[in-house]
Amino acid sequence: MLMLTLATLRIRWRSFVGMFVALALGAALVAALGQVLATTISAPDREPQRYQDVTVVVVGVDELNVPTWRGTETEPLAQRRGVPATTAARLPDAVADRVFPATLAEGPGGSVGRPWSARTAAGQTLLAGRAPATDDEIVVSAGARPGDQVQVITTAGVRPYTVVGLNSPTREICLFFTDARAAELSPRIDALLTRQPEAQVRAAVGTDARVLVGDARARLDPNREGDADARNNANTIAGIALGFAIFISIAVVAATFAFAVGQRRREMALLRAAGATPGQIRRMIYTEALVVSSLAAAAGAVAGPYAAPALLDWLIARRMAPDWIDTVSNSAVPAYLAFGTGVLVALLAVVIAAWQASRIRPGEALRQATVQTRHMPLSRWVLGLGTLATALVSMAFTAIDDPGSATNRKTYMPVLMLLIAAAALLAPAVVRPTARLLTLPFQRSGGAIGMLVAATVTSSARRTATLATPVLMTVALPAMLLTASTMTDTAKAAAGGRSVQADYLVLPNGTAGLDNELTARLRAVPGADVSTISESSVYTLDGDTALNRRPAEGTELVPDDAIVVEQDWGYRVGDNVRLWLADGTETRLRVIGLLPLGATTAAQVSPRNARADLPSKALVDVRPGSDPTAVEAALRHAARGHRAAVVSKPQWSAATAAAQGDASRLGLLMVLGILLTYTTIALVNTLVMGAPDRAGERRVMSLLGADRGQVLRYALAESLVSVAVGVVLAAAVTVAGLGGLWLALLRVAGPIALDVSWGALGAVVGGCVLIATILPALLERASHSSVTSDSVPAA
Repeated sequence: MLMLTLATLRIRWRSFVGMFVALALGAALVAALGQVLATTISAPDREPQRYQDVTVVVVGVDELNVPTWRGTETEPLAQRRGVPATTAARLPDAVADRVFPATLAEGPGGSVGRPWSARTAAGQTLLAGRAPATDDEIVVSAGARPGDQVQVITTAGVRPYTVVGLNSPTREICLFFTDARAAELSPRIDALLTRQPEAQVRAAVGTDARVLVGDARARLDPNREGDADARNNANTIAGIALGFAIFISIAVVAATFAFAVGQRRREMALLRAAGATPGQIRRMIYTEALVVSSLAAAAGAVAGPYAAPALLDWLIARRMAPDWIDTVSNSAVPAYLAFGTGVLVALLAVVIAAWQASRIRPGEALRQATVQTRHMPLSRWVLGLGTLATALVSMAFTAIDDPGSATNRKTYMPVLMLLIAAAALLAPAVVRPTARLLTLPFQRSGGAIGMLVAATVTSSARRTATLATPVLMTVALPAMLLTASTMTDTAKAAAGGRSVQADYLVLPNGTAGLDNELTARLRAVPGADVSTISESSVYTLDGDTALNRRPAEGTELVPDDAIVVEQDWGYRVGDNVRLWLADGTETRLRVIGLLPLGATTAAQVSPRNARADLPSKALVDVRPGSDPTAVEAALRHAARGHRAAVVSKPQWSAATAAAQGDASRLGLLMVLGILLTYTTIALVNTLVMGAPDRAGERRVMSLLGADRGQVLRYALAESLVSVAVGVVLAAAVTVAGLGGLWLALLRVAGPIALDVSWGALGAVVGGCVLIATILPALLERASHSSVTSDSVPAA
């Protein structure tokens, strides 16, 4: 059996080149993406940034501990409590660090204020000037020079200061005040910094505070949550790309083997006539797959890890992976997994092909042509209809019971992939009527070549479907995924816009929020009703077992004893909810309303219960009878010098949608790049493998008097019709998939417009047409001088 397999591979090498390339590419991707996953998962957290030059840090007990019947549930608090004054009194030699919002009115944003005594702990050195001596002096690390008069925005408002020193730059931009002014601006002690022995400090603070040493000091870094998000983003993108790579490789390899078996039906029949049993035929097919996949998977597993650094750099450059990880993991596990996955994918992909080959009868060896009595086997019908039913049921469930999940890429992308897979499986059943419709112009033209093309593509449904299927996947993937991504981003922005009932919004620009002075100035604008929104969190004990942190907003529209919650909380209006506020305070609030589907938060509470330092935005309604233009001008005047922008609601909605689209599109383009590479390989491989089938037709046409130009035009026309069939089927499945998504999003955000990426789709279709025209011409030229060795003479 092994010798027969090797002989088959040597003679029909062209039929297995495409499968080898697809499997090698798949194994390389699995190895590379696995290496990225291993790197982002196993890499240590970023070294401490804020407190890198101090050995011991004392902080408040900033955790919420809730006892349950399973034990104590713990979550970090969204609002820190700070170090108790009694604890600070026990460590008189420690430096009291306070970190609070403080930003230059003109300069880099995102900075914080701190006391001068904490400078050495921040890893900064004084490059020029001196330390602040009076409360109206500061030292900066960027944005100004010693001697400059600057305006500084803090929680209280805007105040003038004199820059007297310049520090070395660090990742966190700091403005250093005198210790007295820092205590005035932020009474809460965020941390105590000491170089005393750890044991001595722990004995002094007891259980009233936490002592952090070593890498635990990184818990206080400002980029802590951003680092976790970056790590999760890299893992999610790599995981999705990995899953799609395996999915599409199975489809490509399965199609390749099915086509190869279809070309060798008479060979199989001859083997059956020579005494081969169905089991031996199946074992021969499996052996072929095993030999090819072993070689391909080994090549991919070896080459893949070399691409991991470039892939990780690509993700880091687009802010989709942690930027502090500069060394790729040297683990060999991804390479071993890539090899095993490649072999397993090949064996799974040839199950149906092996089963079909074993059912070939010995009598088929006497036929003059390879003929299939049935265009599609029962197994393909069952698999295709089952996949289609699964996709349709999932779409119906989403649209009826859980429309909000349609805005999640992890939910809708697998459903769309199922639709594409179902269309690819059922393609042979609809190719004949589609091809007949598309070839009507050829039939009516009356030309011999046109009539021959029409007859060929409609009678050879299997061959037409084999070429149309990779075109279907190549066109449908970007059409569905790119358009669906735009639709969901638009729906999210529209749903968020519906939850914001305001004419104008005032948003901070480079600051932690809207300062108190700005808020007061906005409220004083004639003709404007101003309400503020504060970002916060609340904690709920779900099922009396799981403590969950949920995003919340503080707004004046909600009383202190009430709350508005998402519908999936399971509460009705009038119910009482037990929860914990952002600072850990336990309370019970009455439900006075339910948030609409697609809301940007999980709950709304009063500003007092939000426990937030500063509002994240202000909503402004123009009073009836007031001039909107005058109100807008007054708002802009009030915001001047406070690093805040005044935007209309349409402007805010458009900017939000654009930001969401930019963030999601990069990861999607990476996934699409992998998928389109596979489907292009499938398209090229199908054309190359189909060349021997057309050799006999070309010889017959030549014997009948057709010249090389006519033969070439026939080959090109047949390929283009097959491409057109694939494009039509891709359009049909795209309309079905996006229609179901649109119905689901209709309940979330109302009617939304379809923004199709016509440029990208035109490029993809143009690429398919280019491949379908150039490659047949090259194959025709190559076959003009010699007959391919893959063709089997008629019996």
